[in-house]
Amino acid sequence: MGRRAAPFTQSAVTRAFKAALAAGLDVDRVELQPDGAIAVITKGQKGADTCGQSPLDQWRAKKNARPTERT
Repeated sequence: MGRRAAPFTQSAVTRAFKAALAAGLDVDRVELQPDGAIAVITKGQKGADTCGQSPLDQWRAKKNARPTERT
């Protein structure tokens, strides 16, 4: 039997990890799925305002926390 190509590359994993760090996420680990999916798992944040919220909802709440200044 021949070797088959990996469903993901090291550069793809590195890109996903660096993108999560650039987004300000606290990365706990990276999980690689057999189908080639790369999951970046972040550390849970403590606090009542983020309890039960998805990372997208947390980002939206943080984005809308400060009003924009227009001059």
